[in-house]
Amino acid sequence: MQNAICILVASLTLIACSHYDTAKSVPTPDDQPNPGQTCDTTLVQDHIGHDATQEMGAAILKESGAKTLRWGPPNSAWAMDYREDRVNVRYDEAMKITEITCG
Repeated sequence: MQNAICILVASLTLIACSHYDTAKSVPTPDDQPNPGQTCDTTLVQDHIGHDATQEMGAAILKESGAKTLRWGPPNSAWAMDYREDRVNVRYDEAMKITEITCG
């Protein structure tokens, strides 16, 4: 019985944590992926090491061809759902961009 309670508490904790997303996405009018608007990070890799600012995010979004931008704060977790129209930008504690990926 005690094991069942532990499993229940752990499950509820995971469910609660899964709804807490510290990563912020740029709002879009339509949350559905657009097949004609896919992400390509080939041309934005030179932004790694730059400051993670709103202006830099807008430039990465435009240059990658993605529809949405998702910021990845330091030491944070985010849902691993893949979106071909989204660019992900991770940054460190110094607000420097460390990784740019699609998904």
